Amino acid sequence: MTLVGRYAPSPTGALHLGNLRTALIGWALARQSGGRFVLRFEDLDARSREPFRALQLTDLAALGIDWDGDPLVQSNCRSRYEQAFAQLEAAGLVYECYCSRRDLSQIASAPHTAPGAYPGYCRDLTPSERARKREELSKVGRGPALRLRSNQETLTFTDAVYGQQSGEVDDFVLRRSDGVFSYNFVCVVDDAYQGVTQVCRGRDLLSSVARQNYLHQLLGSTPPSWVHVPLVLNQKGERLAKRDGAVTLEQLRTYGLENPQVISLLATSLGFPPAKTAEEFLAYFDLGKMTREDWRFTPPAPLHQQN
Repeated sequence: MTLVGRYAPSPTGALHLGNLRTALIGWALARQSGGRFVLRFEDLDARSREPFRALQLTDLAALGIDWDGDPLVQSNCRSRYEQAFAQLEAAGLVYECYCSRRDLSQIASAPHTAPGAYPGYCRDLTPSERARKREELSKVGRGPALRLRSNQETLTFTDAVYGQQSGEVDDFVLRRSDGVFSYNFVCVVDDAYQGVTQVCRGRDLLSSVARQNYLHQLLGSTPPSWVHVPLVLNQKGERLAKRDGAVTLEQLRTYGLENPQVISLLATSLGFPPAKTAEEFLAYFDLGKMTREDWRFTPPAPLHQQN
């Protein structure tokens, strides 16, 4: 079976070094095995903008990262999400949740509750209770969120980098109160549609794998294999973000770092020799020898301070 890897950025701005490093690894994994590498834009978020899609494609191409076929755009796929959602509804696996953000924050801080897990407060309400809560929400201009009725508490899986893992499978949100489908739901539907067999992404998303694997089972699709990679951090030890200074290709060029130097920087951050092109990186790449440690990035000094 041909390996199919994917990269799925949100078009909310230019890609930063952390995004680019993950894309480079995912691309190398696919090309190393003679597989395909597909793209999609996760643009259901209100912050997403179409011009950022073109900018992100330009940045990937500038580093020599190529892809197969046209990128999938989630905002064009709503009918497919509706169909998958209807499948879960028909199976009795969806229920309304009336909890507010304040309710959910209190749940998150409650003892004996797994971090981020929903304990099912709205799961078994009576019809009259549901009608009352629905009316209360309508008075403040809100609707209920829609959650998966899970019949499993945990699920074990194997990650190619971090080994065997066990994750929570709670009654997670499938559709938000504003009608937007959730990340966990749409990425499962999209991976199945695109035939994705391997997902490479940051280790901060490890906790979502159990939920996504479980949803694959319910929808009758095959879960991909998982490769979670170390993160790029800022100087405070936090996950790198666009606000952290010279972190995008355009910004780095103003500091004197051209594309070959950026690839070299990314390669050495993973424990490989300083490649100057994506093809050189591919020749050096070995997942088994890749560092498992996060990389704390130090922004370069401005050009006028380098002389």
